[in-house]
Amino acid sequence: MINIKKFVKNAIIEDNGRGDLFFDIAPKGKFTAKVISKDDGILAGEIYAKALAKTEKFECKFLKHDGEVLKKGDVIAKLEGKASILLSSERTFLNMLQHASGIATMANRFASQIEDLNVALLDTRKTRPQLRDFEKYASRIGGAINHRLGLDDCLMLKDTHLRTINDLKSFIKNARKRISWVTKIEIECETFEQVREAMEAGADIIMCDNMTTEQIKDVVSFRDKEHPHVLLEASGNISLSTVREYALTGVDALSSGSIIHQATWLDFSMKFD
Repeated sequence: MINIKKFVKNAIIEDNGRGDLFFDIAPKGKFTAKVISKDDGILAGEIYAKALAKTEKFECKFLKHDGEVLKKGDVIAKLEGKASILLSSERTFLNMLQHASGIATMANRFASQIEDLNVALLDTRKTRPQLRDFEKYASRIGGAINHRLGLDDCLMLKDTHLRTINDLKSFIKNARKRISWVTKIEIECETFEQVREAMEAGADIIMCDNMTTEQIKDVVSFRDKEHPHVLLEASGNISLSTVREYALTGVDALSSGSIIHQATWLDFSMKFD
């Protein structure tokens, strides 16, 4: 919750600058307002919006909650407070809800395609700088699982890393002595031969990167016969139109940056009563 409070305060400072010019001349007394959805989708951002309301000292009652379906015209929340406070908070309040809800909606569209299959849907580190916690929270609300919040929670060797390694087996053996005992090692592979080498070298997870579904089926078959303990992740070209096809290959997880970086904000508005 500390990070959320800090995030909210910084967002308010960014928008208010040296101070809202309307603040000192605003009408006195308390006013009420509603936040209304102008789109269909999934709501996210409630805990951030509530933190903002608490920080700026206005009342905020949500009628819809994180993860719930929104329809155009739905009243999301009712607000009450000084006009100066409600108006100076309006844009930050709406921005957070719209941004988060757009990501949650996109994640939900992906998740809905494979909800009947035993495959994990993962997001990626393709997030906007300084917004990773916020965007991954929204992704999770929509139905995705957070994958790699940072470089410190999994040793992933991508193609760029592999170009610096001469002996993969020796490298992994040495890495096991340096990283936490519970930390997994994931290796990105683009060909079947790379998969074979990575599994034999001791990888915990194989990322099948930009492979066709037929290539991945061959990898799954090999894994099942030779290295059944290894987890398989498919990545690259995973879109709304292809996610189910890839899920049916037999992999354990699918990852897609599109969940976050291709999401479109939902449209919300604040209306005074």
